[in-house]
Amino acid sequence: MAEEKKIVFQERRACIRFKIPGATLNYALTSSLPLFKNKEEVFCPIYDLSRGGVRFFSKKEIPIDTHLELEIQIPGESVPLKMKGRVRWVAPYEGKNYHFQIGVQFFPYGEEKDQNYPGNLVKIIALEQKYLEKPSPEGEDEFVI
Repeated sequence: MAEEKKIVFQERRACIRFKIPGATLNYALTSSLPLFKNKEEVFCPIYDLSRGGVRFFSKKEIPIDTHLELEIQIPGESVPLKMKGRVRWVAPYEGKNYHFQIGVQFFPYGEEKDQNYPGNLVKIIALEQKYLEKPSPEGEDEFVI
């Protein structure tokens, strides 16, 4: 009798991912020259967010390891969450308007240059607690964008 093998995959991410309905982001490529910080793309739908990063939909393919400045708009919040991070992965997406999924890892939180403001971590934890408790209704897991 052949022995059955079970393969168990363990989640490698340390941060819990959660969805915020209606959340979008604007991004710009990081440049040392302020004049060249143009918005590359605006109102990109966010698929999910965590303390460590964000996954969003984009019309453009962004090269891996590209540094980005993000403005995350949360419905009901008047001030966007400004974050810095690096593109860790890119995947094709067969959506109507968006053709790529982009995974961005946030830079560490701290007071140094190129770090994210520590208060943003507190804000993301509050958002996590607010939105993680609400399961998505059936069928709302898919994006048709």
